[in-house]
Amino acid sequence: MEKSNLTIADLQSHVDSWIKEIGVRYFSPLTNLAILMEEVGELARLMARKYGDQSFKEGESEENIKRELGDILFVVSCLANQMDVSLEEAVKLTLEKNTRRDKDRHKQNPKLQS
Repeated sequence: MEKSNLTIADLQSHVDSWIKEIGVRYFSPLTNLAILMEEVGELARLMARKYGDQSFKEGESEENIKRELGDILFVVSCLANQMDVSLEEAVKLTLEKNTRRDKDRHKQNPKLQS
């Protein structure tokens, strides 16, 4: 895959091609959900080390955060592909929902004022 601007639709397409060419087939959606939870846990562990009170173990570094975020996007793309969901459309719907719900909420939150 070349370095370029990658749309979410491109991501889903690349993941689908990879699964079909290298991965043989998709794991079941339930298996992919379990894998997603595992990947989120791995990200959480690294975030606790970088931003929390824990220190990195030997062989771990903050550079691994990029890999874990990539793993999460990969598995989310797998799930979306399996359920025939456009992640672009899903994100648009979420942004619309959050904008309607939170239009003034965060601006009025004294905890967020700097």
